[in-house]
Parts: sequence; C-alpha cells; structure tokens
Amino acid sequence: MAPTIKELVVYTPAKDFAISKSFYEALGFTLTEGWGGTMDCRLGGAVFRLQNYYVKDWAENFMMKFEVEDVQAWHEHAKKVIDKGDFGHARYDKPEVVGGSKIFNVWDPCGVLLIFIQ
Repeated sequence: MAPTIKELVVYTPAKDFAISKSFYEALGFTLTEGWGGTMDCRLGGAVFRLQNYYVKDWAENFMMKFEVEDVQAWHEHAKKVIDKGDFGHARYDKPEVVGGSKIFNVWDPCGVLLIFIQ
C-alpha cells in the first residue's frame, strides 16, 4: 500500500494572537484549541492552525487560497466584518476577474493574504 495523507494543516502566523482569533472567528471559522497554545481554524473543507508566533517577512509573504462558490458573498461578508470590527491592519480589496476567475483578497490583522477564488 502506498502512503497517503489524511489531512494537511498549515501553521499560520499571528502578531496579536487575540485579535487574529477574533478576526477568524468573526469570518465564520470554528476555532478549537490545538496543542502548544495554537488554535485550529475550520470552515467547510478548510483548516489551518493559528499560532502565537510572528515574523514580519513570513507573515507578509504567507498566502492561503480558498475556493468558494460566491466571491461576491465573501466580499460583502468580509467587508462587514472588517468595517465593524477592530482587527488592526486587516483590510480587503474589491473583487476582480482574473483569467476568467472571480478573485477577492483579504489581508488578516498581521498581513497574511487570504485569496477567495470562484
């Protein structure tokens, strides 16, 4: 039998752990305690582990791509969350069409880029 992988979990940086946890929870992720002071963030088929660790160059070059059914719905949701919340440097841009795909970008409180693509 060939080796398989059941799940992949990437470790995502957080400059201010409390703000990042609140941000991802407000976006709709379910947070559960990981080990070593980390938090697992799950939504649909996506999972990543938020850690209380930050290196500016790493965070600002870290990206996560989420394939979604409705980019416009994500734009409206994220805009509402970020505009109403106190999430530091979190920001978003307008949806755009690139190569036939609709794309929407969000930057989390420490600069991690979330790419929503339809």
